[in-house]
Amino acid sequence: MAVATHAYEPDYAVPPGWVLEEHLQSQRLSHAEFARRCGRSAKLISEIIAGKAPVEPKTALQFEKVLGLDASIWLGIEARYQLHKAREAEAKETKEPVSWAKTFPLKELVKRGVLDKPASDAEAISKLLTFFGVGSVNAWQAKYEGMSVAYRHSPCFQSDKPALATWLRLGELEAEQQECADYNETRFKQALKEIRGLTQTPVVRVLEEAQQLCNEAGVALVLLKPFPKIALSGAAWWLNPRKAVIELSVRHKTDDHLWFSLFHEAAHVLLHSKKQVFIDWMKLNKEIAEVESEANLWASNFLIPPGDWKRFVAISLYSEIAIRRFAEEQGIAPSIIVGRLQHEDCLQWQTPLNKLKVRLEWKVAS
Repeated sequence: MAVATHAYEPDYAVPPGWVLEEHLQSQRLSHAEFARRCGRSAKLISEIIAGKAPVEPKTALQFEKVLGLDASIWLGIEARYQLHKAREAEAKETKEPVSWAKTFPLKELVKRGVLDKPASDAEAISKLLTFFGVGSVNAWQAKYEGMSVAYRHSPCFQSDKPALATWLRLGELEAEQQECADYNETRFKQALKEIRGLTQTPVVRVLEEAQQLCNEAGVALVLLKPFPKIALSGAAWWLNPRKAVIELSVRHKTDDHLWFSLFHEAAHVLLHSKKQVFIDWMKLNKEIAEVESEANLWASNFLIPPGDWKRFVAISLYSEIAIRRFAEEQGIAPSIIVGRLQHEDCLQWQTPLNKLKVRLEWKVAS
């Protein structure tokens, strides 16, 4: 999770010319006399005092010798003044970006402790740009508009882009903090086999182990609470050629959805392009993309071999005892069986068998 940084940034700065003028008055030096002692033109000294010319290192050294005030102090005053002017100029250019900033879930970022509450629109823009690691709104648009091709299968991406981009960025920042070995496909497949067995144990007890198994195979596993207005289950992408990322939202708050989403995103890592970001949107969509269908099929078959599943559903006996027995034979959680039956319309979504699912909740601090 990203951590907010706290720094004091005053909204004023003293021009070096003001400080120089005070020193000249206290030492009763005229501009002309001071210029002569420094070996500089009277015009330059007047321009520095008027704020029209900067104090450069050579000039600062001359001021130090004549006035006794260290050159580093003069340069520090100059640097702070120039930075203040740059911030003011940036603030004047924020009229259009204000509407851009307001599309992001700023309140939620503040609530989660990712950002400090901005004191102004200009500060909100600045904090968002820093959060995304870009220098301007145009740079953000260039980065994320370019990424939109990877989201082409989601009809909801355009309207939810800021919230989605924020969620992905948080996942990216957290993934960067996870120490992972270089990606190894064979090791990742073995890790998934072990995680499949872990599904029999309550999620809270095995999540750390699942993450460690993924990390050892070169995959960062991130669980991150979703933002309002985005209905997604997970995402998968490559942080770099040696490190993949699986980010899960646990949106439906049950263990079967969590586990299936993990294996679905794992399929994207194993089967599909390293240049795309794959978003698993939990919305009804008649035109399911080919890659999403492949990921669904791979995850389903990895969790339950096709032949075993075919024999189980052929019996048409979906009692709690039958489901528990089949789950035990497969070495997976019974909730996964219930979820699969519901997905294939063999069970209603509202069924007493939902008690086989483990309810998950985010901690308040998430």
